Amino acid sequence: MNQPTYWTSVPSPVGPLLLTAAPTGELTSVSVPGQKGGREVRDDWLRDPGPFRAAREQLAAYFAGDLKEFRLAWRTEGTPFREKVWAALDDIPYGSTVTYGEIARRIGAPRAAVRAVGGAIGANPLLVVRPCHRVIGADGTLTGYAGGLDRKVRLLTHEGVLTGQEMPTREGTP
Repeated sequence: MNQPTYWTSVPSPVGPLLLTAAPTGELTSVSVPGQKGGREVRDDWLRDPGPFRAAREQLAAYFAGDLKEFRLAWRTEGTPFREKVWAALDDIPYGSTVTYGEIARRIGAPRAAVRAVGGAIGANPLLVVRPCHRVIGADGTLTGYAGGLDRKVRLLTHEGVLTGQEMPTREGTP
């Protein structure tokens, strides 16, 4: 028998965030409307804000500018390669950016794996919380954000990376 999925919606400056959790209370996804590969509420999910108290509080503090690093219990499921890439995202400090190539280097993947790294980053199930928005193209452009480039710009502006002078953007993957 499948374990139930719990869900709630949390307002944010980048639009409503759909949060899902396992019965253990571990966060399993954070997504936004229209997200490429994002989740949508299913009939068999249980709406319950209870498991999301810490996530709601930390997201509110992040968007208020009072939190720079999330400390939440989460559980994601991906290939070993994706899990390595996602773990590398966790090490990108607030207010900074790295390139897809740098992520590849950090996980010990060859430079030729940059597209695969981009694919793994695009499949990140924990938008905002696991900071895939902090990854940029080698030429300094903002690329490939599953939540939409406008949200990536807003998140990086919020973190002080973009100030007055926006980085160029381009659609697509690295």
